[in-house]
Amino acid sequence: MDIFRNLFGILVFIGLCWVFSKKKRAISWRLVAGGLGLQLLFAVLLLKVPLMEEAMTACSIFFVTLTSFSSDGAKFVFGELATETIYGFGFSILPSILFFSALSSILYYLGVLQRIVYGLAWIMKRTMKLSGAECLAAAANVFVGQTEAPLLVRPYLDKMTRSEILCLMTGGFATIAGGVFAAYVSFLGGDDPASKAIFAKHLMTASLMSAPAAIVCAKILLPETKQVDSRLKLGKGDVGANVFDAAAKGTSQGLLLAFNVGAILIVFTALVAMLNYVTKDILGEWTDLNASIAEATSGDFSGLTLQYVLGFAFAPFAWLMGVAPQDITLVGQLLGEKIVLNEFFAYQHLGVFRDSDIITDERTLAVTAYALCGFANFASVGIQVAGIAILAPKQRENLATLAWKALLGGTIACLMTACVAGLLL
Repeated sequence: MDIFRNLFGILVFIGLCWVFSKKKRAISWRLVAGGLGLQLLFAVLLLKVPLMEEAMTACSIFFVTLTSFSSDGAKFVFGELATETIYGFGFSILPSILFFSALSSILYYLGVLQRIVYGLAWIMKRTMKLSGAECLAAAANVFVGQTEAPLLVRPYLDKMTRSEILCLMTGGFATIAGGVFAAYVSFLGGDDPASKAIFAKHLMTASLMSAPAAIVCAKILLPETKQVDSRLKLGKGDVGANVFDAAAKGTSQGLLLAFNVGAILIVFTALVAMLNYVTKDILGEWTDLNASIAEATSGDFSGLTLQYVLGFAFAPFAWLMGVAPQDITLVGQLLGEKIVLNEFFAYQHLGVFRDSDIITDERTLAVTAYALCGFANFASVGIQVAGIAILAPKQRENLATLAWKALLGGTIACLMTACVAGLLL
């Protein structure tokens, strides 16, 4: 039954993109089939083929080992403060963003990231017959952030068509950055290295699967009708004078990101608490809705809260993902939080649900982790438009007009990834 829901979900999500497409006759269904096939191929290789699964598991374990190195650095500076279970994630998880940002910068300087990105881009170009810039940007988004990936295709930005711009932005919304990867794994895996390795494997797989899914959604929403440049040529970017300079640059970027993440979590948590005070403590008590909601949801929701509203608004999407029936509204809440607030907030709550045994179904936990693995939220719209516009001022109008359609495409791409993964989990 869950598999049929997943298959139906894939059709529904493709249908949603078709509904919002303005050039339905120009859609290349061959490209759509190729993208879905590549997404399924990634899933089968990484989740079901023993050799590839073992390789991915080894990468996940190695990644967890890397997170311990960032913990060593945090403990050296903060001492006992760098203990997540006692003092929160500010002193323990945020430092991992610094470390992985610096490590990514070093790998970029050494040319390792570029080679991986080029290889993945070559596969997508052969499969879906896209422009070189689209393939490179989609591949880069798997490893770096939504504002860093455009740097790799900077020479192409000013000449990109509207369809290419939408594809670039959708890919940014559908994936996550390597710098925040460790934080999400820590939220989901807690202090257990084995659990961390499992979720690291799922998030790595999700990022790879969402790259072709984002292209599929973008090319349905706005098909290409013009001649495009098919050459694969990476932009150089500012890689630093040497390894130490690259590490310093990466650390500086990671510091800004860590401060931004911490500030956003503080502010959004406070805003949600304020909103819940109005809806639950005032409106819910006055209308006696709190007791009715708590009884109707068997205690999953304590009253008329933002979480309750989001849970029911996004419950149909959770059902299409094939999650366990008892968890549909809870997963709907997380999907809503991811879009309205951000994925950090949603992953933090998913970790709480897991640790508190509120959600116990392992398949539901895994599928939800796939669905949340992307930057598709309202705040990211401004981040992308402003960030890419700095690199390509001539595209500012296209960026602004296509941003919300790209957000829709990125959201649907993540949901499609969850559905495809659900077929195999």
